[in-house]
Amino acid sequence: MFAYILKRLMIAIPVLVILIVVTFILMYLAPGSPFASERGIPPAVLANLEREYGLDRPFIAQIGTYIWNIVTQFDFGPSFQYRDQDVNDLIEQGFPVTLTYGFWSFVVAVLVGAPLGIMAAIRHNTWLDYLAVGVSIGAQVLPNFVLAPILVLIFTLWLGWLPGGGWQGGQIEYLILPIIALSTSFMASIARIARAAMLEVMTSNFIRTARSKGLPERVIVMRHALKPALLPVISYLGPAFVGMITGSVVIDRYFSTGGIGQFFVASALNRDYGVMMGITVLFGALTIIFNLVVDILYAWIDPKIRY
Repeated sequence: MFAYILKRLMIAIPVLVILIVVTFILMYLAPGSPFASERGIPPAVLANLEREYGLDRPFIAQIGTYIWNIVTQFDFGPSFQYRDQDVNDLIEQGFPVTLTYGFWSFVVAVLVGAPLGIMAAIRHNTWLDYLAVGVSIGAQVLPNFVLAPILVLIFTLWLGWLPGGGWQGGQIEYLILPIIALSTSFMASIARIARAAMLEVMTSNFIRTARSKGLPERVIVMRHALKPALLPVISYLGPAFVGMITGSVVIDRYFSTGGIGQFFVASALNRDYGVMMGITVLFGALTIIFNLVVDILYAWIDPKIRY
């Protein structure tokens, strides 16, 4: 297992380099300039700005310096719009906010979705199964950019129970609506995957053998059926967690949480290439790390898997 982890980490390095190169090329080929929004700027001033940020250098020199700074100093460079802050400062400011409600959204999605799907499979073709399927379908067709305004309309404007935006240091009342909006569709996917996997496992030969031996249904489910049924769910959790972090763009913008998604959208609108590059590399690294974690959990749950 250690050799497998080391191998995956060694593969992750060239993957991240390729991600940086491709993203940098796209930024380089994009029309316009980070300073194009400053209307009427004299050409001499524009040339000085590009010289200050190194944008007048050849492409190879720019990308080489960028990669070298990341490798040696973990420095993503300056921001072209936030003149008093660099990209590392913005990530340090916004990422803890996004990670906080992204983590709790992940916990809610797993703790609600997995038991819901498993119980629906155990009580197949009963009212519980129909309820679980109905809830999953309803949640699946409500993406966060649709659900967020509905939640604000109901719980903020109509009932007045919860604030419709802000962060205030992560107080619980400011977390509830973002967590619900972000976790609902992922909860539905987890429930659907868990239900399908559990239904397949419950019709397997080893389950029929366990029943023929007279084992109680609770023992069959907990000891024999649960682990193999969770394997597809485990495979989905890595991309789901990263999806909740990267999917926070809508949540950050709509609820004004001050998370990293807000900076990402602003950087795209303002051609702030440094911020876009830094957040893209961060998301890529998170994807690789959590896929590795999922692979390790997969081998731990299923002893037949050996890397």
